[in-house]
Amino acid sequence: MASRLYCRCLAARSNVWGSIQGGRGLVTQAATAKRSLDEFEPSGPRMKTAVPGPLSLDLQKQLGEIQNVQSLNFFCDYEESRGNYLVDVDGNCMLDVYMQIASIPIGYNHPALMSIMTNPRNLSSFVNRPATGMLPPRSFTEKLLDGLLSVAPKGMKRVQTMACGSCSNENAYKGIFIWYRTKQRGHSDPTPEETVTSVINQAPGCPDLSILSFMGGFHGRTLGCLSTTHTKAIQKLDVPSFDWPIAPYPKLRYPLDQYARENAQEESRCLEEVEDLIVKWEKKGKPVAGIVIEPIQAEGGDNYASFDFYRKLRAIAKKHGSAFLVDEVQTGGGATGLFWAHEHWGLDDPADMVSFSKKMLTGGFFYKDEFQPDKPMRIFNTWMGDPTRNMFLSEVLKVIKQDNLLDQVKRTGHVMLNGLYDLQARYPHLLSRARGLGTFCAIDVKDEDSRNKLILKARNKGVVMGGCGTQSIRFRPALVFKEHHAHLFLSIFNDALAEMK
Repeated sequence: MASRLYCRCLAARSNVWGSIQGGRGLVTQAATAKRSLDEFEPSGPRMKTAVPGPLSLDLQKQLGEIQNVQSLNFFCDYEESRGNYLVDVDGNCMLDVYMQIASIPIGYNHPALMSIMTNPRNLSSFVNRPATGMLPPRSFTEKLLDGLLSVAPKGMKRVQTMACGSCSNENAYKGIFIWYRTKQRGHSDPTPEETVTSVINQAPGCPDLSILSFMGGFHGRTLGCLSTTHTKAIQKLDVPSFDWPIAPYPKLRYPLDQYARENAQEESRCLEEVEDLIVKWEKKGKPVAGIVIEPIQAEGGDNYASFDFYRKLRAIAKKHGSAFLVDEVQTGGGATGLFWAHEHWGLDDPADMVSFSKKMLTGGFFYKDEFQPDKPMRIFNTWMGDPTRNMFLSEVLKVIKQDNLLDQVKRTGHVMLNGLYDLQARYPHLLSRARGLGTFCAIDVKDEDSRNKLILKARNKGVVMGGCGTQSIRFRPALVFKEHHAHLFLSIFNDALAEMK
């Protein structure tokens, strides 16, 4: 069976990119890393079958005998994918406006990243994955300084690397609790009673502390993070959760500047509830050690509030002595037009911690000095991230700077958002609430079923999109997504909308 599928896969590929791009291979890409990415891209989508196609369906059936495939969309041919275009195993070439759930910063197989793989000096980094918390490689500090710390959020000069967004937030929560208890004691040394009770899940070693989060927020699927994730029931069903406060997130009308008065009232209501919850949980004996929030609620429906809302929320956290964690797992890395979405807020002291992953290619969190544990193994796992991802990130940051990609994001985002406004005016029975910052955009469809059908219809026409919330479509193109890509996307999206009843 496997042999038959492998042969069919080779036949299906038939070197799609050989016909589109004159047969350029990855080795050639690496040798010409400084050439324009546009040289390696097709002029548009090229569809051969419906998606998923026959080979993808065969592979799905085979994988289904090994693991759950109910969330699987289709199988991809990443070797043949280029720039903003994703190729599947059936040879379909699609404009990708979703980019692996916002995770590909500069497109597929970017020459600058391919060059890392062909440099023999990097081989040992890929062959050996060190336990960096105990045995880091010689270049580890240098790579952090050149990469992550070169884009550190304002007021932060420390970073802890992790593997993914969930473990980034999970360990940031731990850091908040350690900081809070140290503050309560007045020192970091635990009492003998705390030491003994901690290993049997009892107070005072395991104190009743809480993290305040918001309805519609998504901060990960690990056990602690799930207590702050409030999107889909399927993510939390049957899993125990902590008794932590959940604040209402403002339900606003977009564009924000057209509904400023009524939105301000809604934001004020939610901020009052935040303060009430902090007081209530303090009285319950579960003080709020920290507040976590996304600059834009991605999984929860691409909701965002006015910058004034976040400024006032930051002030509330300071007033009550709670840490303020900004979750930039999906928004970080430039998609909103600034490297960090919270930079839009204009605060001198915007956060105590900032978590990241996705477009940053590695996970982790930045933090202020006072959140540095003074004992070993308090924030620890075997790998503590992956040094090779830091190598890739350094190259991504060079490309962002050299190609002025943040300015590109602003220009392309302007085209995208205006195009979405136009489409919702053309199809008011289907679309509403177009919104976004940079290319981090979304639009609502009239209901969930119509949203899902529209995503599939657009995919079969050559555009990959993703859903979020109950009825939204979110757009997450790479930073190399240009104005002509946006116009092409809007044209195909319009064709799909025209076929909707």
